[in-house]
Amino acid sequence: MSSIQKFGAGIWHFATYVDRYATDGYGPARSLLEMIDLAAQVEDLTVVDINFPFADPMLSLDTVEAALARNNLSVIGITPEIYTREFAKGAFTNPDPGVRRRANEVITEAAGVVRRLGASYVKLWPGQDGWDYPFQVDHGVLWKNSIDGVGELAEANPDLKFVIEYKPREPRVHMSYDSMARTLLGIEKIGLPNVGVLLDFGHSLYGGESPADAAQLAIDHGRLFGMDVNDNLRGWDDDLIAGSVHPIELFEFFYTLRKNGWEGVWQLDQFPFREDSVAAATSAIDFLKAVERALDKLDFEAMKQAQARHDAVTALNLARQALFSSMSETR
Repeated sequence: MSSIQKFGAGIWHFATYVDRYATDGYGPARSLLEMIDLAAQVEDLTVVDINFPFADPMLSLDTVEAALARNNLSVIGITPEIYTREFAKGAFTNPDPGVRRRANEVITEAAGVVRRLGASYVKLWPGQDGWDYPFQVDHGVLWKNSIDGVGELAEANPDLKFVIEYKPREPRVHMSYDSMARTLLGIEKIGLPNVGVLLDFGHSLYGGESPADAAQLAIDHGRLFGMDVNDNLRGWDDDLIAGSVHPIELFEFFYTLRKNGWEGVWQLDQFPFREDSVAAATSAIDFLKAVERALDKLDFEAMKQAQARHDAVTALNLARQALFSSMSETR
């Protein structure tokens, strides 16, 4: 692991949230520049993921770049908005080839922003790609379009990484890329080295996976290009503060990354609807720093031996002692 762990967040963490009950939001609307300024108030937060196109069409990339520099923030990824009303019937899987071309255009523009800002990847979250009803789609055609859409972009931009963030559902009842296994099948079918997975801890929980197992699977295939952390109650993608519900499973997830020598930004994907966004990010990062300290003190050899025996009691004791003893420490 790197000597100095980097922590990041999706810039939407600092947005104002709406739902079907508070349709005007839970606070005043914020511009991208205001969100960048808020992100900079979080100690130890140095990296952000930014949506594209910008909500304000008059906002220039020069201005965004200046705001990032002013706040000493770098960009890990650009997330093209291929999940909005324009793509209600899908982006890669839309039945209209013109809409599919439009999705390709938006993502290609986002790829240019990745190059401009020196980011690590284009993040693909095709939330509208999928189906809602039995008989609604031809599953063979849908899956082929899912694969071809990503493959075409990756082939046209071999200098960039494309990461697929899978999720079981929402907004579609069934998303096309809905699990680690299915996403890896698609990536292997694409067959290009610059396509990988962004593993969202909460999406994995919500999908009934073990996030640690999902991470190991992606690592074994050489496809874990990024990760997001948050938490939920497993019944929905609640995007709660990381470690607030499943601290042991989160620790196992990071143990798996450390054991395999995986290095990368520890990225927050949280939606603090009613909480102060800076405080919520700070709380999560404080917990992640405790996780990092716990990994430093965990007896990996003893854990390996316990796991070789399938000794759950010893393994859990080792994990809990390392994690909970690190909670009150500071670094």
